[in-house]
Amino acid sequence: MSHVLHQRPLQNPFSNSFSFSPPSSTNPKRLISPFAPTTLLALLLFMIVVGFLCPWVGLMPQNMIFSSVSKPYSLVSSKWGHYTLDKALNFVAKNGTVIVCIVSQPYLPFLNNWLISVSRHKRQDMVLVIAEDYVSLDKVNEHWPGHAVLIPPVLDAENAHKFGSKGFFNFTARRPSHLLKILELGYNVMYNDVDMVWLADPLSKLEGNHDVYFTDDMTAIKPLNHSHDLPPPGKKGRPYICSCMIFLRHTDGAKLVLKKWLEELQLQPWSRAKKSNDQPAFNWALMKTAKEVDMYLLPQAAFPTGGLYFKNKTWVKETKGMHVIIHNNYIVGFEKKIKRFRDYGFWLVDDHAEESPLGKL
Repeated sequence: MSHVLHQRPLQNPFSNSFSFSPPSSTNPKRLISPFAPTTLLALLLFMIVVGFLCPWVGLMPQNMIFSSVSKPYSLVSSKWGHYTLDKALNFVAKNGTVIVCIVSQPYLPFLNNWLISVSRHKRQDMVLVIAEDYVSLDKVNEHWPGHAVLIPPVLDAENAHKFGSKGFFNFTARRPSHLLKILELGYNVMYNDVDMVWLADPLSKLEGNHDVYFTDDMTAIKPLNHSHDLPPPGKKGRPYICSCMIFLRHTDGAKLVLKKWLEELQLQPWSRAKKSNDQPAFNWALMKTAKEVDMYLLPQAAFPTGGLYFKNKTWVKETKGMHVIIHNNYIVGFEKKIKRFRDYGFWLVDDHAEESPLGKL
């Protein structure tokens, strides 16, 4: 990962730094007196070091004694390590609803960009950032106290942002688990990936009282009055719904979808031959629960996939004024995503960072 911090290994404080040299080979019978000045000085220094470290070691759990040496950020050093999901939801939710995104450290610039667009529609106070590392947890809460929480365990961040990698799969595979916890605590949740921008308020566009709302990831143009049912399966035997923008009510139906999503992830683990992510499992879950759950496909004109919005200028002109959220997908790589957003005037952090609750990171 290009943005992962690497820390030089530190010397073990309990290593034998004061070991004595063996007797000189030129004088094998010569012994070092235990009362020699150098021996006494070494013993004195050793006692000082042990005396300083022992009280702190005694206060720490055994499995964490050396973790803080090898990791720059941890539960030990984080000010927000004991901030729970329950407390965070109680703090940010409005009318029983919360807006959630999930980030690790490399995604912080995208988080800030997304937050600017959310703030322009007065919904930023409902946002809860689920941090996947302690750096992100502390950085967000430093600037915006109470709006970030970490749900253990912490994953190894290596390659977590590289699409198709095992790290990316592990990162995205936690999504249904996080969302299910929120529903079980009694909250409705809108989930967004942070490579999105809001052009309007999506919460005001949710018609009816359905269990699950989602968007189509296909680029084929639909009629403006298209069906809101789950689309039929494609060539791979399943639909192509995007798992990056979802709204869930805390109903049994929505919980069923998330539980089935978790089951499907267990059936389709990542492998080198099949570098999957969480989205196929989400689609299988939707298809297998469609008869039991009230589902709603959001309008394509309002929630287009990036493969349509950024590649079909004619369609964009024909649907001007209808767009609600633009997703910067169908492109891989941070630099490429940023360039595309800049080209379309959607990279807001360059000139409007003051509009974000996080300010300039």
